Amino acid sequence: MTAPAIAVTALTKTFSVRPVLRGLDLAVVPGQRYVLFGGNGSGKTTLLKCIAGLARPDEGAIAIAGLDTRRQGPAARRAIGFAGHDPLLYQDLTGLENLRFYGRMFQVDGLEDRIGAVADQLDASRFLNARVRTLSHGMRKRLSLCRALLHDPPVLLLDEPETGLDEEALALLDRVLAEGAGQRTVLMATHGLERGLAQADAVGILSGGRIAYQAQAKGLDAGAFRQTYHGYLGAAP
Repeated sequence: MTAPAIAVTALTKTFSVRPVLRGLDLAVVPGQRYVLFGGNGSGKTTLLKCIAGLARPDEGAIAIAGLDTRRQGPAARRAIGFAGHDPLLYQDLTGLENLRFYGRMFQVDGLEDRIGAVADQLDASRFLNARVRTLSHGMRKRLSLCRALLHDPPVLLLDEPETGLDEEALALLDRVLAEGAGQRTVLMATHGLERGLAQADAVGILSGGRIAYQAQAKGLDAGAFRQTYHGYLGAAP
């Protein structure tokens, strides 16, 4: 059997005395676009950071395409692209200098051509030569997505990627995700029900530190899902 692209087993993470993830299990099959919903503070960002290797879980295991992130960390991280709230860009470097830095770190072949390709995908070429600190939030977000895609990772982690993007950029992101459908595995956390459902092959709801609900997106009734989601939030729809 093919190993899951992302396999999370009994993951636990506590901040101070507050448990955020409580024995969480998650499996995402290769090529699937899995969209994770959850309220503020539910642990979505913590989960994605643990998978990306940016936070260390207290207990549990994570594997990327069969690679254990604790025993085979460098190889597992090379398979991941991550775009989150922090763009992970050096503020005093230009966008181009940032992408060159990350491209060399990931040993990207034909780096200049690859930078041009991802910048064109997200319409970022026009501000590549500006220092990051001078750019708007939306421009930084586009550069962050370029960085995440630069080494053509088989697994892409997106934490609320729509935040700060205008409609044009959202359309470009949708196109990037559509072009990778069935080829690149995507785990995306979002608050946007309509956009998330439109992008998803499968959906999950994170509540109480665990994946409390999962379903295939095909044939899922959006209204019924909205009721379910708000039920787990403990709020009226």
